Amino acid sequence: MKDIMIGVDLAKNVFQLHGATQTGEVRFKKKLSRVRFYQFMEDHAPAVVVMEACGSAHFWVREMMKLGHEVKLIAPQYVRPFVKRQKNDAADAEAIVVAAQRPEMRFVEPKSEEQQARTVLFRCRERLVRQRTELMNALRAVLYEQGHVFPNGILHLKRIKAVLDDLDNGLAPIVLEECLCLVEQIQEQTVRIDGKTNKIKALAEKTDIPRRLQTMPGVGPLTALAIEAFVPSMENFKSGRDFAAWLGIVPRQHSSGGKARLGKVSKAGQADIRRLLIIGAMTRLNWLGRQNVQPGSWLARMMERKPRMLVAVALANKMARAIWAMLTKKQDYREPVQVAAAYQSC
Repeated sequence: MKDIMIGVDLAKNVFQLHGATQTGEVRFKKKLSRVRFYQFMEDHAPAVVVMEACGSAHFWVREMMKLGHEVKLIAPQYVRPFVKRQKNDAADAEAIVVAAQRPEMRFVEPKSEEQQARTVLFRCRERLVRQRTELMNALRAVLYEQGHVFPNGILHLKRIKAVLDDLDNGLAPIVLEECLCLVEQIQEQTVRIDGKTNKIKALAEKTDIPRRLQTMPGVGPLTALAIEAFVPSMENFKSGRDFAAWLGIVPRQHSSGGKARLGKVSKAGQADIRRLLIIGAMTRLNWLGRQNVQPGSWLARMMERKPRMLVAVALANKMARAIWAMLTKKQDYREPVQVAAAYQSC
């Protein structure tokens, strides 16, 4: 067991270190530049290095592991309660060590270099979609001021172009020119988004995990790649409910005095996968998806008596639990009704 635990408050250029024994006895406090930090850790004996999970943390985890150190990451919200009085780098580094020494502390699984590369691709596509939505809203706002009203959504871009091409649209030359410029930018963003989407689909076909995930109804290449990129090893979750809680699609608790009170969905988890699972669940509740719902099944009974959005969130929760089971047991998706029928025939 390594005797020294080093808490590191990461930054761009100045790193604050707090070294202590496993019993909490302080050994050193140092403020080092980026270059001197690496040299210090290279010369130091193998130790337990603890950092907050931030932008550069996963890079430094890999670098410290190459030097022979054991590295742990802690979510920043779990460190904050251990900061004493004034907020500064030295207090943060000390709080990191104190938090890491708690036996019940939860740690963040470091991402591999390949996982980080996939998260970059996923984030780039999400950013392009947001930028295109912003341009689309700006175009609709300009036309609304000129008396032309259009619904939300990129699908209505053809209707907008038809109005702009109409010689009797009543738009001033300057307004028409700016609208055409916005349409051109939207089309350019669409080409980029399609390129990122095709790249994601190609990556999803190369590995076994995305292929297995896409056997589940409501899970496409985007969701499959997001799960592979953002989710740590499923061995970190004891059950499917733990994985659903990590995603934030379980009820928020307000329990006290032995009385359980469950509220709305907590949303305290991985937002990207949670959103994609809910969108995938909604596709199973539309007109086309409802055709495959077995009469008398859990989903059919829920759809009869609950609002559509509530059913979608509940279905996303069940999808998360099924994903945990699929990846843990390394099996493709099987319909619950079919599984029950198989057991009854035995």
